[in-house]
Amino acid sequence: MNRKDRTRSVAYVGMTVALLAVSAWVAVPLGPVPFTLQTFVLAFAVLALRPSECFAALGAYLLLGAVGAPVFSGMRGGIGMLLGGTGGFLWGFVLGAVAALVLLKAVPPREGGRGFAREFAACLVLLAVSYACGWVQLMFVANMGPMPAFLAAIAPFIVPDLAKLAAAVAVARAVRKALPNLRKASARR
Repeated sequence: MNRKDRTRSVAYVGMTVALLAVSAWVAVPLGPVPFTLQTFVLAFAVLALRPSECFAALGAYLLLGAVGAPVFSGMRGGIGMLLGGTGGFLWGFVLGAVAALVLLKAVPPREGGRGFAREFAACLVLLAVSYACGWVQLMFVANMGPMPAFLAAIAPFIVPDLAKLAAAVAVARAVRKALPNLRKASARR
């Protein structure tokens, strides 16, 4: 990678970290888990960035939050957020991104591009893994049963999250088209 590509890559990672933080600040409390725009940004990052850039952004975001920077929902930070009731969703971002990127790599793109349905399916995997991690951690930390945890932390978010995923796929496709260098980078997967 040449200097110009490295600089561009660092900028993409930095912008993604900033977008993840800002999207977490737009929070509407709905019980133990707030509604945020992070799902949109996360899906966008998986689809628009190189895998290494996506993981660098997620790692930097979680590290900043762990050391106390107010990058998590409600402008909060600290290791307690990662270990608390909603922390599983944050850990699930990384595991979900891995699963989505594996799916994108495993399922060959159809002629002429990756296809909306293929990318949306990868985002569904991302969301399912994040939900599962958040659900399990919430059950253990808050001492909730499976159904109450599901009803509190997942059920209210399914429809809005599906809409955010569809929007993220559309935006990522438009951005890749508008920024040819980004498109070449993400097409190398």
